[in-house]
Amino acid sequence: MDKNYYITTPIYYPSARPHMGHAYSSIVADFFARFKRIEGYKVFFLTGTDEHGQKIQRAAEKIGKDPLIFCDEISKTFKDLSIKLNLSNNDFIRTTEKRHFDSVTELWNILEKKKEIYLSKYSGWYSVSDEAFYSEDEIETNNEKKISKISGSEVEWVEEESYFFKLSKWQEPLLKFYSENPKFILPESRKNEVISFVKSGLRDLSVSRKSFSWGIKVPSNKDHVIYVWLDALTNYISALNYPNTKDKLYKSYWPADLHLIGKDILRFHAIYWPAFLLAANLPLPKRVYGHGWILSGDEKMSKSKGNILDPLEIIDKYGLDPLRYYLLKEVSFGNDGNISQEKLENCINSDLANNYGNLCQRVVSFVEKNANLEIPEKDQFNSDDLIILDDFKKEFNNLIKYINDQELNLYLNFIVDKLFSANKYFNDQEPWKKKSDIKRLNTIIYVALELIRKITIMLYPIIPETAVKVLKIFNIDEMKIDFNTITNHEYLTPKNKINTIEILFKKIQKND
Repeated sequence: MDKNYYITTPIYYPSARPHMGHAYSSIVADFFARFKRIEGYKVFFLTGTDEHGQKIQRAAEKIGKDPLIFCDEISKTFKDLSIKLNLSNNDFIRTTEKRHFDSVTELWNILEKKKEIYLSKYSGWYSVSDEAFYSEDEIETNNEKKISKISGSEVEWVEEESYFFKLSKWQEPLLKFYSENPKFILPESRKNEVISFVKSGLRDLSVSRKSFSWGIKVPSNKDHVIYVWLDALTNYISALNYPNTKDKLYKSYWPADLHLIGKDILRFHAIYWPAFLLAANLPLPKRVYGHGWILSGDEKMSKSKGNILDPLEIIDKYGLDPLRYYLLKEVSFGNDGNISQEKLENCINSDLANNYGNLCQRVVSFVEKNANLEIPEKDQFNSDDLIILDDFKKEFNNLIKYINDQELNLYLNFIVDKLFSANKYFNDQEPWKKKSDIKRLNTIIYVALELIRKITIMLYPIIPETAVKVLKIFNIDEMKIDFNTITNHEYLTPKNKINTIEILFKKIQKND
């Protein structure tokens, strides 16, 4: 059986430039994609932009631009960010592409043919910013404005003819599916939130609009535009060439293994999307994971609040890998987190410069001075050697389980612990005092090099650019990185030459 893995980010709404929240979702998804590849999977990693809807139309009109030209420009900034973040995505989907239009049109036709859609009239509260409908009990008044309690976005009263999807019909089938697939929604708190909402009663969902024109037209009624979320969610299969279900991409990768999203769009992915798929008799994704927000202070970043953190500015100042490491390690995955200059600098100095960079530097320098940059012939491992080496064997299956369950922080904790242990091992063994015992000296060097190799392989999905530099010590090519080899304590070949390495991370000088 082929080992295939399909992971997606949310497709980003290009009404404004990317911010740190976009970068976070993409970096986390890239981590999982890279890990599954080095575990031996064929990975399809998708990201992209969601370019239809009233919010886009209004933003384009405000600056006097055609919506497509506006989207071309803003979408490019997201594509450029993917390159800047060193993402390993296989595809970048845009909802203005013909392949997407074909998929959405086909899905609509199927739902209409199955009588899952009907024409009626919509009246209720609508947020243009969220592209979402809200019930009366989800609205509050603030400064004489009606806003959503969930997102804080302003809502407006809308009354118009609309097509409706029979969402209420799928309430019990959805609850049954959640019960039979307890890890479909993670983390647990998000699952409980979704189940509570569904149990409170689902109402039929408005899936078209007449008040704007920027979107995919309803095939049977060109006066209507397909509601942006029915349009947008379909990207996950349009990128796999749906409706051609015999296409190699679709057959290999659907259903998706993981939709990685922000918690604010959980309802759309965990309720509406599976309901659409159930109604169309299509397979459901295996998991939806709703992560927390990256906060600016104590608030969610938004254009309207003017508190957007620009990831490009931080990358230019500190480098990409330090930002990736910080976001993956310091943010408790699944919860909200924030970024501060002080915490980022401490992370760079402590974990990256001292614990990792210094370990690589001092061990390679020691090998250069004492073993002519050659991997030495080792003797038998003693108990000190095996205590630290065997941890990688003992925890191997748990480490894979952490990734499969999106327990990102447990994986990172293991790495941090091993970095500490590796430094302690080298200090405690004092190889500089073992020059009269060449067998023991060589074994300590061998173990230290093996620890660097194992830890670096584990770090590769987190800080890929730096990890590739370190693995060049051992002449290991990026395409040959294999996570399964961390259990092999005799991977390195004696007498093989190793390469020197430059300083990986410069310590940041702080003013007292």
